[in-house]
Amino acid sequence: MSGTAKRHQFEWNVLVLVTTALVLFGLVMVYSASSGSAALGNANPLGIVEKQAMYALVGVVLLVVVSRLELERLRALAPTLIVTALVLCLAVLAVGPRINGARRWLTVGPLVFQPSELAKLAVVVWTAAYLSRRKPPRTLKELGRPIGVLVLVFALLVLVEPDLGTALTLLLVVGAILLVSGTRVSVLASAYAIVFGLAAIAAWTSPYRRDRLLTFMDPWKDPTGAGLQNVQALISLGSGGIFGRGLGSGIEPLGYLPEAHTDMMFAVVGEELGLIGIALVIMAFCAFGYAGVRLAIACRDPFAKRLAAGITALVCGQAAINMAAALGLAPLTGIPLPFVSYGGSSLVMMLAGVGVLLNIARDGGRAAAAVPDRGRRDGGTRRARARSRGGAAAAGRTRDVRRVAGSRRSAAHS
Repeated sequence: MSGTAKRHQFEWNVLVLVTTALVLFGLVMVYSASSGSAALGNANPLGIVEKQAMYALVGVVLLVVVSRLELERLRALAPTLIVTALVLCLAVLAVGPRINGARRWLTVGPLVFQPSELAKLAVVVWTAAYLSRRKPPRTLKELGRPIGVLVLVFALLVLVEPDLGTALTLLLVVGAILLVSGTRVSVLASAYAIVFGLAAIAAWTSPYRRDRLLTFMDPWKDPTGAGLQNVQALISLGSGGIFGRGLGSGIEPLGYLPEAHTDMMFAVVGEELGLIGIALVIMAFCAFGYAGVRLAIACRDPFAKRLAAGITALVCGQAAINMAAALGLAPLTGIPLPFVSYGGSSLVMMLAGVGVLLNIARDGGRAAAAVPDRGRRDGGTRRARARSRGGAAAAGRTRDVRRVAGSRRSAAHS
């Protein structure tokens, strides 16, 4: 392991430990939240956790593969990932089965896949690759093409499903990458003001979204109807107290709290493990975010820096949206709690994202370091290569007059 990689050993260790702990904790909580209701319905109490364990295994294999993949190859795959995600998001609207009033999943035999999960990771990779070779957008017009158009297309597709949470996540992660790239805060603020203004108009003109918004503002107005999930989540969190009822002793998952093992897993943690359990989960995601941000700051390669920032924002942003919804601080969006909630597509894609972060930590963000290529007129970059000793010696013998003169002028002006 190189010296630079050794300096990132702390980030590597934190990411591995936190991810492993959250995945194992998630398996335990999925069993706790689903086994009781399954047994009452004469179903297999282990059915859901067995599926989650299978997806976790697939995700770990993908994590290992991605962690050993050259970042330059991942950059080259960015257009393919975007096209694949776009085709699948269109396909799910055309042929996807309607479940609970939404078309979000593609079913192929026993396999169920949610294309929007791939779309989130694909947008992160493509945006990081695009901005690593170009100057950051300086105006709203530059921001709109092509980044804004791409994000808008995916956001509209997932909103039709409907899936508000994924649309919000896309906006969050792209904003994080733009911020790291050097986009001015005023430009980002103007863009977000326009987007959220249009979103407010769209939400108010849609009866479904308007009801969700009004329910969020006052869930107790209809506690057994539209506000049922909000109210039961708050009851679940409040009944846990400091230490909780005990693992597997929750009452809300037994048919009272809808989607307990998916969207509302954070509320189940609060009921069974109390304030201490909630605090530990929050601390775990804070540690993940801290390691990811440190890694992004330390990266020298533009692509690796933007990629680390985007994936960190993807994981921690989803966690924040899910927990805020369970606590009644934000409308319900259907976003699962990363690594913990039941959801095969989410778990596999999140583990793949962690694999990318481990890849960056292993190579120190230098494996695919790009430097300005003076031979290209488009301002692009080329991969950095170390000069041989002979070349360095020759340069020393000839004493490049221009380089020396340039350094002296710089010293004179400093």
